[in-house]
Amino acid sequence: MTYDFTSIIDRHGMDSIAVDGLGTEPGFAPEPPQDGFDVIPMWVADMNFATVPTIPEAIIERAKHPCYGYFEPRDEYFDAIINWQRTRNGVNGLTREGIGYENGVLGGLISALTSFAAPGDAVLLHSPTYVGFTASIENNGYRIVHSPLVKDAQGVWRMDYEDMDRKLKAENIHVAVFCSPHNPCGRVWEEWEIKKAMEVYKANDCLVISDEIWSDLILAGGKHTPTQSVSEDARNRTVALYAPSKTFNLAGLVGSYHIIYNPYLRDRVVSKSSKPHYNEMNLLSMYALIGAYKPEGGQWLEELRQVLTGNVDYACEYIGAHFKGLEVSKPQGTYMLFVDCSQWCQEHGVSLDELLKRCWRVGVAVQDGRQFKAACAIRMNLALPLSRVKEAFERMDQYVFTD
Repeated sequence: MTYDFTSIIDRHGMDSIAVDGLGTEPGFAPEPPQDGFDVIPMWVADMNFATVPTIPEAIIERAKHPCYGYFEPRDEYFDAIINWQRTRNGVNGLTREGIGYENGVLGGLISALTSFAAPGDAVLLHSPTYVGFTASIENNGYRIVHSPLVKDAQGVWRMDYEDMDRKLKAENIHVAVFCSPHNPCGRVWEEWEIKKAMEVYKANDCLVISDEIWSDLILAGGKHTPTQSVSEDARNRTVALYAPSKTFNLAGLVGSYHIIYNPYLRDRVVSKSSKPHYNEMNLLSMYALIGAYKPEGGQWLEELRQVLTGNVDYACEYIGAHFKGLEVSKPQGTYMLFVDCSQWCQEHGVSLDELLKRCWRVGVAVQDGRQFKAACAIRMNLALPLSRVKEAFERMDQYVFTD
């Protein structure tokens, strides 16, 4: 490979919640390990790989100029997004007018939600549900109605369209949040699945806010279908949210964007997001996106996808061979693994709290799946060098999933 995905990077003291945030938020962050074990960060959804060099190069080159005053986004910024969406997702006809800046995907979600619904209204989400959705939506005074995903006979997560339709009607819901690919389940929705979901939303006059931040991180054999591409109605009904932050590990720089084709929707969202006067682009995050979306970024991403596919394959095969009683639906995208521990915990008389503590004590910093509206599950970040993934599973084999 051209790029390095094997080196173990020491992130201690370098502004990393993943390693320095352990024990700081009881109930959210894992506890620090006991003496003799280092931390293998498998909870926060950021990566333990060095990003593509064109990003720091672009930032450093701009930072050499000593003036950082008010600015307007460069043409290169919009051109980079348009080209990236065309080459990665087959998007044609996107213009700079359809692109808008967002400080973060969750901020964009709230701008869209508050443009078309009032506090106290219900919002439809699938469950398991990303914890960021739960916090941001409820913090703004909305009521979440969950439509649970269900596993088919092959163990693949599917949407329950009848349940979605029933709850949209019963609760008089007109805004839904869609996650594609899905976090934490890792489903990469097929085109027909998205079409069917959008037909349900159309029948219920429902605005769709589609979080597609994971769209670049598709594992081998998969393909992302933009929600807005499945029909003309979907194109005009959907606020789509993207960012280079998950793809290139840039969350600390802040910077996302929306794609909204419908001028009416766009005017409402842009107006709402501008009201606090905080939703403004950071100069260096603009250059980070330009550096990320260069051809080198595409090559780096292809190598990353190979690495993540290998890590997911290893983890799922290890669980199947060594941890009887754990259930995992192999993800098709993202780098997160969502593991159902219900059967194992029941058979061994171990609570999820004790199971988590067993992991944390030996430095395997996984995340409590209850935060994602699952009764007995853990979420694991596999965006680490394979050597660290292997070490984590060996520790769990020796110290955690034991009789």
